[in-house]
Amino acid sequence: MTGRAESGGGAGDGAGAGSEPGGGFRGGDDWSTAAAVAEARYEVWAVPGLPEVAAGDDLAKLIAAAHPGLRDGDVLLVTSKIVSKAEGRIVAADDREAAIDAETVRVVARRGTLRIVENRQGLVMAAAGVDASNTPAGTVLLLPVDPDESARRIRVGLREALGVDVGVVITDTFGRPWRSGLTDVAIGAAGVRVLDDLRGGTDSHGNDLNVTIVATADELAAAGDLVKGKATGMPVAVVRGLAHLVGHAWEPGAAALVRNPADDMFRLGTSEAVREAVKLRRTVREFTDDPVDPGAVRRAVAAAVTAPAPHHTTPWRFVLLESPDARVRLLDAMRDAWIADLRADGRSEESIAKRVRRGDVLRNAPYLIVPCLVMDGAHHYGDPRRDAAEREMFVVAAGAGVQNLLVALAGERLGSAWVSSTMFCRDVVREVLDLPADWDPMGAVAVGRAAGAPKERAERGVDGFVAVR
Repeated sequence: MTGRAESGGGAGDGAGAGSEPGGGFRGGDDWSTAAAVAEARYEVWAVPGLPEVAAGDDLAKLIAAAHPGLRDGDVLLVTSKIVSKAEGRIVAADDREAAIDAETVRVVARRGTLRIVENRQGLVMAAAGVDASNTPAGTVLLLPVDPDESARRIRVGLREALGVDVGVVITDTFGRPWRSGLTDVAIGAAGVRVLDDLRGGTDSHGNDLNVTIVATADELAAAGDLVKGKATGMPVAVVRGLAHLVGHAWEPGAAALVRNPADDMFRLGTSEAVREAVKLRRTVREFTDDPVDPGAVRRAVAAAVTAPAPHHTTPWRFVLLESPDARVRLLDAMRDAWIADLRADGRSEESIAKRVRRGDVLRNAPYLIVPCLVMDGAHHYGDPRRDAAEREMFVVAAGAGVQNLLVALAGERLGSAWVSSTMFCRDVVREVLDLPADWDPMGAVAVGRAAGAPKERAERGVDGFVAVR
């Protein structure tokens, strides 16, 4: 098979003018496609004649014996299954679930019996890569322990056996988010440029390239999959004509393709993300001076008003205190009302000052929200018992709305603290904020960027919180 491109960096067969020993074209200290031939072109073919691989086999010698016709600058694509077999990564099929558990670092998503997990190699894939295909009945294969090291061994072995300097890519089959179907990707590599960082360059129209990083190793793996197939018994392929992608042993392996967790915007499946978001909500009492994005708050309010409510009503209102003046006027009035109540209780001035300082969490926050309960749509029975239950239904709905708000704020990477103080001086709050008489303030929510990481929270078992009948 011959692959062509309209433009780009294909290289000729093997090493040529402008290359260093081993066929790695270089320009200065950086990789360069300038040495590529004018007609961008490559060839890819499967290598026939490999025997069934068993534990302890030397893959480099088996591949060399199949006479693959390798030249300097070629890229060898090796299916991970034969690497796993050679390395003895085979277990009984009845231990598959235990094997998946052992290979799993983190569950990303679960749907029925299917698990998408991060495995020990840092790869996010179904069943941790534990595979029952192309292996004897009653067994399953685990991925190589260190696919980059496996690729290095094959590369060195081929140099010793055939005197050629080639790149090696270990491949495995993946599904992909948002895309149907499977393709091969690189899970191990040696002597191959796995990422082509084009940032800082320009395109053919002179536009700056600011984010373009090409996953060249994955592209090579997919090209090889077109000729290897899934059931042809040809687990090795060769790519020729891309010698500019082949370099030296110190080039990073396929581990460089694994995204840093801090940059991963899609780290969890839906149900896992919901649970994580709920746990992410923590009470924050110290904030930075960073301003709060009003758009983020409004998105959180949009989530808040999806909470359940009685009689198809909308019992929530949210007062957003975005100006420092509005926050200070409200908090000063609430402080004065609180001091009056404490003095009426006979508290000492020292005790009063200590208690009032508890309100600093609201005063020091860069943004405040006052959730309010509105009984619009409530039923009136004329019976104290049923009317009390009716109000309690609306209060519960208000609490559900506030919980939605707090979780959504956490999803926006905003810290929050829900403080009940406005409930103790509702008339004062309504007057200062010029609220309707039927709006009942249900506390105040301080919002901002957390000044520090929250303390670890111990996991709570459910046994003490449930009663089964």
